[in-house]
Amino acid sequence: MRVFDKIISDRGSRYAVSGGPAATRAEAQALLAELKRSKRFAKATHNSWAAILSGEAVKDDDGEAGAGALILQMLERAELRDHVVIVTRWFGGKQLGGDRFRHVADAVRLYLRETGLG
Repeated sequence: MRVFDKIISDRGSRYAVSGGPAATRAEAQALLAELKRSKRFAKATHNSWAAILSGEAVKDDDGEAGAGALILQMLERAELRDHVVIVTRWFGGKQLGGDRFRHVADAVRLYLRETGLG
């Protein structure tokens, strides 16, 4: 699993992006569980994720409405299959409105660029 931490900060909210290969929902859940073994990530407000697993699109907003769908859309555009991407947010106390979607997209772009998968 690759983890890129402290990549975005806005009005107190902080973001990280992580991911790794997964061919099944169970493997995706195992990667999420591995990430949450870190107390820091376990205490995050949201760990939103998406993947295209054996041709099946799966996503989980984890309370950040629309985040999983956005991650999934970006993975589809990049034609990235059998790989889960997780965007983590620690809420900073101020609502970000639509900017939160920009931050999710920026996090996924960084992941794709840094891993060479995009």
